Amino acid sequence: MTIPKQSPLNLSEAVKALNLEPYVLQLEVDGLAIIPPEKTGVDIKVIDTAAELMLADAENITGSPFDINHGPEKELEWPAPPFGLHLGDPKAAGEFGEVTQFQLQSLASRHRVFRDLVINPVALALVEHTMATQPLLSSSNGFVKWQGEFGYGNNLGLHSDQTQVPMPWGATAFNTNATWCLTEYSKEDGALAYVPGSHREFGKPPADAHERAVAAEAPKGSLIVFHGATWHGAYARTKPGMRLTLANYYRHPCILPQEDLKNGYNPEHAQDCHNPEVLRQVLDLDSPTPYATTDNSERTKFGMGWLPHVKGKQPHTIKALAD
Repeated sequence: MTIPKQSPLNLSEAVKALNLEPYVLQLEVDGLAIIPPEKTGVDIKVIDTAAELMLADAENITGSPFDINHGPEKELEWPAPPFGLHLGDPKAAGEFGEVTQFQLQSLASRHRVFRDLVINPVALALVEHTMATQPLLSSSNGFVKWQGEFGYGNNLGLHSDQTQVPMPWGATAFNTNATWCLTEYSKEDGALAYVPGSHREFGKPPADAHERAVAAEAPKGSLIVFHGATWHGAYARTKPGMRLTLANYYRHPCILPQEDLKNGYNPEHAQDCHNPEVLRQVLDLDSPTPYATTDNSERTKFGMGWLPHVKGKQPHTIKALAD
């Protein structure tokens, strides 16, 4: 296998201003960097608020209260195996164990706390470094996990996030994950598993990759950033209590988003954050594409701008083309 040469480090002004060089080095060498709470600029009260909001959201969705020290207070059931967890195979239940986690989606559209974390300057600077361009948000989801045998199987579910991108890959990330640890984060807590340096192998993990995996352990309030080509999975949580994380998933501009942010996001929410201009950029709300058509009642400003009309006359409505 021919390994593409890594380009020399080009540090942005943001990386330099925030003194993030050690974490850039971690990203370059290991494909993952752990930024401690004191370096993120986020007060621990914000982290606690995010955790409380996720627990409230989890109760609203499931109908069961959740205790941060124990997990769900009522027995839960799934109408079908969660996507990607049992891999659609009932026989896998013996290996994977009873499901003890689920995902809360679209959190940035629900509360300002999550929007502010999406545009955290430290996170954006490091994500931008991996992509060598302005990153865009793909999705903002929360993971709710509690004690149990459940994991991703013996191979830890190792994968890379940019698997759907055609190969060959290079040093540029097409997706980058910035995960906020809202609770303590250790192997026993059910932490992320990853293979250091795997992003430089430019491919999918082999069957024995889990033998090289280590836990990404970090204190509560930490930020974990990892390259889209880094092989990663997760460990089962073996101790009482819950693991809560916010996974802000960013994309290169050439990649489609997981969430329909442009057409499905409330514009008022984009103003409700500590930097509306940056959030609009990260959500890609002002991009001319993908453009939308209109009904016959009004014209559109989507696409490449307002359509012209004869000077002095009212604009015509847009009509469907005949078959």
